[in-house]
Amino acid sequence: MKRFFLMALPALLLSLAACSARPDKNEFREGEFRQWAPTPPMGWNSWDCYGPTVTEQEVKANADYMAEHLLPYGWEYVVVDIRWFVENDKAGGYNQTDPRYVIDEWGRYLPAENRFPSAAGGKGFGPLADYVHGLGLKFGIHIMRGVPHRAVELRLPVKGAEGITAADIYSEQGRCQWLRDNYTVDASRPGAQEYYNSLMELYASWGVDFIKIDDLSAPVYREREIDMIRRAIDRCGRPIVLSTSPGETPVGSAAHVDANANMWRMVNDVWDLWRDVTHLMEVSRAWTPYIGEGTWPDCDMIPLGRISIRGERGEERDTRLTRDEQYSLMTLFTILRSPLMFGGDLPSCDAFTLGLLTNREVLAMHRGSRNVRYVAYDDRHAVIASEGEGDVRYVALFNLGEETATVQVGADACGAAAGWSACEMWSGEPVGEIGGTVSAELAPHACKLYRLEP
Repeated sequence: MKRFFLMALPALLLSLAACSARPDKNEFREGEFRQWAPTPPMGWNSWDCYGPTVTEQEVKANADYMAEHLLPYGWEYVVVDIRWFVENDKAGGYNQTDPRYVIDEWGRYLPAENRFPSAAGGKGFGPLADYVHGLGLKFGIHIMRGVPHRAVELRLPVKGAEGITAADIYSEQGRCQWLRDNYTVDASRPGAQEYYNSLMELYASWGVDFIKIDDLSAPVYREREIDMIRRAIDRCGRPIVLSTSPGETPVGSAAHVDANANMWRMVNDVWDLWRDVTHLMEVSRAWTPYIGEGTWPDCDMIPLGRISIRGERGEERDTRLTRDEQYSLMTLFTILRSPLMFGGDLPSCDAFTLGLLTNREVLAMHRGSRNVRYVAYDDRHAVIASEGEGDVRYVALFNLGEETATVQVGADACGAAAGWSACEMWSGEPVGEIGGTVSAELAPHACKLYRLEP
């Protein structure tokens, strides 16, 4: 108990200094957040590699690699995922037996110094964010929705709400079922909005550019907490991209999430299993009308390369997806214009994996296409089309079955016509003129991605 009081005052002073230093403390206008992610965010997230145990040195190593090898291709976010505030978490799950939390006097989590040494003295993630920014990159963190149960037990005050403590704003109703760190923040209670305001003020003072907030979409869509989060970000004075997690986000809440978040998960965690890819394809069909204008349905992290070094699922390994399946996953993510958050350990990337992340033609489609739509779909095959600059058209053909098969689609369904030329985008190989159909013979779980133009 001595620890959190010693750390609290420096963190408070740092937060107040940063807030007072902002030249403009006016709230952002309603909907202005759409300008903060004009193209789908691209970056690295620590979850698939390190679960809740990532360290500062590992974050820096991945940031260094991104700056050197991926920044020229548009990759820019470095995101520290779950439970960075627990000193003694573990791989293969979560330590929910005797977690040692680091928390300030306002009931807000701080980075565990044994894992993030630069946070010492109440500096929080400020020094690590400065390091990432110094590389020309952007910095992000993950949090769970709600207020820490430890803050409730200690009746810690809510910053900005005189006379109100964490015990006055919490509810056990709707508490996260799979991680018991926090209680729900009851939006109807005085001080609830101020608590979320205090969180975003703190993160803005650290220089956070991106925040992934968990347990917002499933099994229940948390509309009132999302509303509080949106207001808190908009008043903090820093444009922080908001990602809600995990899915499946209910399609019935599409209008609300599209009006409040820059990205939202369509499904639960996607791991290196073919069934996760096909399930994502099935669910994503309903979300194509919401792609674009600064808000992005999210396919989840990219489980490729070296993963689960200290992860939640399985032993350390290279992705279990075959090369054909990896092409299919990346084709699906990019033609759907999903945010791209690589989950593998970047310094361990081999040439094949790096090639999947740095194909300029594919990434240009990802950034700049429009009118994304499923042209065909069943349990054996899928066809997705979109439009590029001018007369350029894109079409992806997928064989979802277990046998080699010819997958084809009418050229007119893709906005093309007989006599147009085709190029396979992953290989860069020209295919020549197409007839009345676009077709390919595909091995099981394989795909082709074509650029079509007159």
